[in-house]
Amino acid sequence: MGFGEPGEAEIRQIFEKSGAILSGHFILTSGRHSDTYVQCALVLQYPELAAQLCGVLAERFRGLNVNCVVGPALGGIIIAYEVARALGVRGIFTERVEGVMRLRRGFTVAPGERVLVVEDVVTTGGSVKEAAAAVAALGGEVVGFGALIDRSGGQARFDAPFAALLKVGAVTWEPDACPLCRQGVPAVKPGSRGLGA
Repeated sequence: MGFGEPGEAEIRQIFEKSGAILSGHFILTSGRHSDTYVQCALVLQYPELAAQLCGVLAERFRGLNVNCVVGPALGGIIIAYEVARALGVRGIFTERVEGVMRLRRGFTVAPGERVLVVEDVVTTGGSVKEAAAAVAALGGEVVGFGALIDRSGGQARFDAPFAALLKVGAVTWEPDACPLCRQGVPAVKPGSRGLGA
């Protein structure tokens, strides 16, 4: 499975060959419904691919003098670790505690520490923004946001540079406006937000 630095077409092919881009009726982490879901875990189960893809993502931020990489659990844990490894810095993660994203397990960020926040898939940007807020609450400086997949359709906005390896177009709906619900198509919730810690 070795390759040099892949372009967007090669990255898309990696996700499609692994079965990571799915079609159906899905309830996203944001609560919105969609006909497309990206299950990055199906790519990240291969350590060589995880290291290579995250290495490419890390290069997009190399000039920002990052001191630490943070990812929201669960989807951002492997991404944060591999991007941090590529940059030669610490990689940690946030977890949702009573509905609020926090650093736990003894993880901390020093005041002024330059932090890159990463995720597997960005749709609304909610999880990475919550992780960024946890970093900022400790005095860390969020210098960038990254993701393997941007499925926001250009709608996710950040107050620091954002980069993704691949854009995946997918229609999303509020639950009460979902045509798949109206058609009676059963919905699947494949994300991790509802998992306990």
